[in-house]
Amino acid sequence: MYEFDSKTGDPKKVSSIKSSNPSYLAVSPNQKYVYAVNENADSTKYTVTGHIAAYSFNKETGTLSFINKQESGGKHPCYVAIDKTGKWVFAGNYTSGSLAVLPVKTNGSLDSAIQTIQHEGRSVVEGRQDDAHVHATVLSKDNKTLYVPDLGMDKVMLYNFNNKTGKLTEAALPYTISEPGAGPRHFDIHPNGKFAYLMEELNGTVNVFEMFKDGSMESIQTVSALPREYDGPIGSADIHVSPDGKFLYASNRGESNSIGIFKINQQSGMIVWVDAQSTLGKSPRNFNFDPTGNFLLVANQNSDEIVIFKRDKETGLLEDTGKRISVPNPVCIKWISSK
Repeated sequence: MYEFDSKTGDPKKVSSIKSSNPSYLAVSPNQKYVYAVNENADSTKYTVTGHIAAYSFNKETGTLSFINKQESGGKHPCYVAIDKTGKWVFAGNYTSGSLAVLPVKTNGSLDSAIQTIQHEGRSVVEGRQDDAHVHATVLSKDNKTLYVPDLGMDKVMLYNFNNKTGKLTEAALPYTISEPGAGPRHFDIHPNGKFAYLMEELNGTVNVFEMFKDGSMESIQTVSALPREYDGPIGSADIHVSPDGKFLYASNRGESNSIGIFKINQQSGMIVWVDAQSTLGKSPRNFNFDPTGNFLLVANQNSDEIVIFKRDKETGLLEDTGKRISVPNPVCIKWISSK
């Protein structure tokens, strides 16, 4: 946990807490609780599974306290999300290609999963797409649809979500299909709720969708997120729309170690290439904006630091502040406001 000055971009370490391979985080709507995947495949007598850990957060001291953990419903959970009511947590399990719904109790603790959904399928890239691989669980703005990119199947699965019961059901249009070998990974929805952007890991493309009121969506554009002169190994990772909805940013690993920057057409949702910014480190698995949108922080997993960039809100371009956060294998950045 760090304090961050959104005027200067200065970070200050506050506290830390031990956890087992906590590769992705989610913050409750009331900002009192934090949920972390334990991206493992622990074997017990009865099951092989990862876990989701629950923590309470004290805003006065900036510290987390462990509450409990529950099985994630599969192997190597790589994504966790919480619904708008704060009553349901979704776990995405990469290796087993499954997702689970876990109830949240009034004290922020997790109950055991009430539903686990197992994906079945494969695609064309041997070794990466031999089985289903759930890579994210992202809720719509209205809290009614869950979007689940599956890297192994080259599909984004769509589920209707009932926030009273926590149950997921197959949507009328149950999935969208990516190009064979694309590898759907992370997914972000525009603040206006009308457009969505899918990062495709294996071919380094951004798939742009128009979204409809029933939760369904249609692909309207596909654009490479890689620097225009780049011709090396591909391994794209994270994707986020800026808080003002004007720009889209997409991170590339492989040997590119860059962030593709796009301008968003506010009417159509389509994107236009602006530039690529080196992440000044290795393997930008995750990045995020500070709440003001003035800064973009990049978690360079394999160079053990977070690089802090200043963001030009008019051009979308990034400038190195020279400021760094030294932390081993950073893979997820989430924010809680100090107010």
